[in-house]
Amino acid sequence: MYNGIINVYKEAGFTSHDVVAKLRGILKQKKIGHTGTLDPDAVGVLPVCLGSATKLCDMLTDKSKEYRTEFLLGKITDTQDISGKVLSEREVDVTALQVQEAVLSFVGAYDQVPPMYSAIKVDGKKLYQLAREGREIERKARSVHIDYITINSIELPKVAMTVGCSKGTYIRTLCHDIGQKSGCGAVMTHLERTRAGGFVLADSMTLGDIEKAAVQGTVGKYILPVDAVFKDYKAVMVEEKFKKLIDNGNSFYAGMLTETGAYGDEEPVRVYGCEGKFYGIYEYCSRDERFTPVKMFLEK
Repeated sequence: MYNGIINVYKEAGFTSHDVVAKLRGILKQKKIGHTGTLDPDAVGVLPVCLGSATKLCDMLTDKSKEYRTEFLLGKITDTQDISGKVLSEREVDVTALQVQEAVLSFVGAYDQVPPMYSAIKVDGKKLYQLAREGREIERKARSVHIDYITINSIELPKVAMTVGCSKGTYIRTLCHDIGQKSGCGAVMTHLERTRAGGFVLADSMTLGDIEKAAVQGTVGKYILPVDAVFKDYKAVMVEEKFKKLIDNGNSFYAGMLTETGAYGDEEPVRVYGCEGKFYGIYEYCSRDERFTPVKMFLEK
């Protein structure tokens, strides 16, 4: 069984669940999970966790993202993208400079109302399910953060931009909101995720690429090991005679390490056994001089 993260380039027409299902067949293992959905029409970076790395799914979902997107001014749809039902069309009576000012005004924190066509649950039901039933309910705005926006081109009524943002940001809603601020509405026409956390477009592989590598027996070299995600944390090694403690996921004292070191209170570290096996992330308690487990990644 493979344990680690593979950087998949999700192609148009596939859901994130489709990608997982196809990878289960290609890699011949069941324990696989994705790190955040992309709409079927969207493309780009989708880190997928394999084996023990599935415990990372929620942690990777929390990371910042980057997208290349395009939108069309003068149109509003029920899905906020070009595939939806047209609700209204308006004249685009704005200048490129006015559009630029509207776009850049969203940099920083802003309260975003999630779209009806989303997987957010309300009273146990996903919003897109309610939308398909013809129902629209009031949604609470959620605080998101737009780290930066680079405008790639403005050829009215079309605009292309690159957006860096926090988790939970809906780019089609951002396009819709820019359209509202411009006074003419807008729909997203293209979306490509170029980065998810530390995973970038240049390193991503299509399902076809992965299948070919699996047949050739080389797919393992494209799988990032679990501990690489935590490369910024200090690494510590537990002495062989205390191996049973970490085998069972127990806490241990600083004196049980092969080398002494200085650690800050609540500092996270990568814990290894003497044979080099990665066990998980522990946190240091200065009062007790003890490391306690935060998340274990035992590959049994």
